[in-house]
Amino acid sequence: MSSRPASAPRTVNLVTLGCARNEVDSEELAARLTASGWELTEDGDASVVLVNTCGFIQAAKQESIDELLAAAESGAKVAAVGCLAERYGTDLAGELPEAQVLSFDDYGEIGARLDDVLAGRKRPAHVARDRRTLLPVSPAERQPLQRPAPPEAPAAPWTGPDGGVFRRRLSGGVVAPLKIASGCDRRCTFCAIPSFRGAFVSRRPPEILAEARWLAANGVRELVLVSENSTSYGKDLGNLRLLEEVLPDLAATEGSELVRISYLQPAELRPGLIEVIAGTPGVAPYFDLSFQHASGRVLRAMRRFGDRERFLALLDQIRDRSPEAGVRSNFIVGFPGETAEDLTELELFLSHAGLDAIGIFGYSDEDGTEAASLSGQLDAAEISRRVEEFAALADELMTQRAENRLGETLDVLIEEPSEDGPDGSYLGRAAHQAPEVDGVTTVISDGPLAAGDMVRAVVTGSEGVDLIDDVKPR
Repeated sequence: MSSRPASAPRTVNLVTLGCARNEVDSEELAARLTASGWELTEDGDASVVLVNTCGFIQAAKQESIDELLAAAESGAKVAAVGCLAERYGTDLAGELPEAQVLSFDDYGEIGARLDDVLAGRKRPAHVARDRRTLLPVSPAERQPLQRPAPPEAPAAPWTGPDGGVFRRRLSGGVVAPLKIASGCDRRCTFCAIPSFRGAFVSRRPPEILAEARWLAANGVRELVLVSENSTSYGKDLGNLRLLEEVLPDLAATEGSELVRISYLQPAELRPGLIEVIAGTPGVAPYFDLSFQHASGRVLRAMRRFGDRERFLALLDQIRDRSPEAGVRSNFIVGFPGETAEDLTELELFLSHAGLDAIGIFGYSDEDGTEAASLSGQLDAAEISRRVEEFAALADELMTQRAENRLGETLDVLIEEPSEDGPDGSYLGRAAHQAPEVDGVTTVISDGPLAAGDMVRAVVTGSEGVDLIDDVKPR
């Protein structure tokens, strides 16, 4: 372990793990740290390493713990924020004395908290509690959302021309997440996220639109709207159709080419929202639907709604409005009590759904969830077998779906030159391909292209879920 002088500089390496919502949180933390006089660096000699952890599933928890331990071994002071830190509080601090464990409630004073970490002043870790209890049960009583006020820094580079934006981008690129809400009011028996992320709270439209304009002014061409449940947007503002109203305004953001919405709940997807997503220029006809299973019996045990027939009918509604719409979903296999008949229902659904992207996950108990105490628990070997079987089916079906797009003309957002492709090839994504999870499109062009260009191209080939396109002459 290396040694550091007592007067170590106020430099911080901010490490982000987990989902796009964590990415937004990290960029808000970065803005606050910079305003507090901290210098952000990726250098291995940073005086403090701040790890924004993920606490979703066991693999993510372990990755977060490993990152914290590695940071401590570097000789830096270490602090943990994010979902794992919030979820376990004093328990995590007891297991990892190397790290100072901070809460979401510390974010507004993150600069001062890291001053304590740097000085070796150990603050007591928070006692984890159910954050849903911090806000009224009635959504209408949760507004206005109480957010920490930005420090006074009118000339700071993260404050956009519209004001009110407090965020510093940590990576370049032409795509960025834009958080529209936080928390979740659903009570899925397998999920612990609401207990540590809290009750559902929407951001107000002017704040979202100002951040969208700021991102577009800083080179972002695709805005990816994120939350724990985007179909609930507006319910605490007294308008269940607010997302339908905001999407066209976001799509009209100067400099933006595409708005993509993620985390849609099938049971809450209204015909009017389908119409707006499928029919608004500048909004990707893309449906990230959280099906989780297709057996009505398993879904009821998950405390969710729907079944194979209802889900297929929903997909028919989407494709009646937009035949080429992209659809992705994730599924859990090995849920307690899952039978061969339930798996048959899932197989039938997947075989008929025509999904562009399919994620298969094995069930695992999560602390504090109802499903952990259900009867019919399956052993790990059987769950792994089911994951392997359905992952293979998913790969086959996604490959088939990509092949079915041969001959389609797509708008493709260019992200970077292709290092492995032939001369004149670029990597991008079509409307049915979300960043990092849904495959890419390799575009072959006779002329030069730049990151952020939107080109019209014809699908000429596919490799698994990835497409190969030729730029269509104008």
